[in-house]
Parts: sequence; C-alpha cells; structure tokens
Amino acid sequence: MQGLPVRPEALASEDVVLLVTRAERLLSRRLREVLDAHGRSLDEWRVLSILADGAGHPMTEVSELAFLPPGSLTKLVDHLADENLVYRRIDAMDRRRIRAYITPRGRTTHERLTRAVRAVWGELAIGYEDSGRLTDLLRLLVGALQHR
Repeated sequence: MQGLPVRPEALASEDVVLLVTRAERLLSRRLREVLDAHGRSLDEWRVLSILADGAGHPMTEVSELAFLPPGSLTKLVDHLADENLVYRRIDAMDRRRIRAYITPRGRTTHERLTRAVRAVWGELAIGYEDSGRLTDLLRLLVGALQHR
C-alpha cells in the first residue's frame, strides 16, 4: 500500500466496493480452509472471538457482530455449548435477555484458532505498517457505515 501511487480512477466508489468485497471473499475462503483443518467453521471462530473478551454478550449483540440471523446463532451456540466452549446465562440486569460467555476450554480453542488465523495474515506479506494502515482505514469505513 505505501509507496503505490493513487490513481484517480481508483477512487471511484464502485472500485472500492468491488475491492473490499473481493478481499473479504478471498480472505474468508482462505480462513475457512485453515479453520476446517482445525475442525471449526468461520462462524464458530467469529462467535468465539466476540466472546473472548470474557465480558459475556447478549445474544442479540453476538448475532449482529457475527452477521448471523438469530436462529442460526442459537443453533451454533447450542453446538458450541454441547462442546463446552460457551455457555449461556440469563442477564442479571434484564431477565428477558440471555448472555453468552466463553468457557476456559473455549478460550483455549479460540487462542489456537486465532494463531492459525494470524498465520494466514502473516502469509500475505503486507507488512506491519501497511497492515496497521489498512486496519485504521477499515475501522473508519465501518464506523462511517454503522452511523448511517
């Protein structure tokens, strides 16, 4: 990224949308391959990543952050709970809400999977500085889109 000239035609929103979409699809494909080798899905890794902060999250929030419909998330969390990777509890402040939490076994699994995911990122040879710039730009984009 750094050192590459910016072409005026590359600033067209269609180009940005296509590039972001293509990058997401290609990266997801590669991550699925790696996670499949560990017996896990991309959605499972995403859910474990959301819960990895240990705070516990409402299922509605996990659904939104993982881009999963509520019914699909419930089935996925049921599966992860059966494997003792996550558990659910009624929210102490709002008994109508269910919160999901990661277990110690889930944390260990998440750490192992995240090492594999980071190795994929390392294979890309983007470089530390450009990786940081890309992260910053994507956060800006996500922030702008979330507030629309």
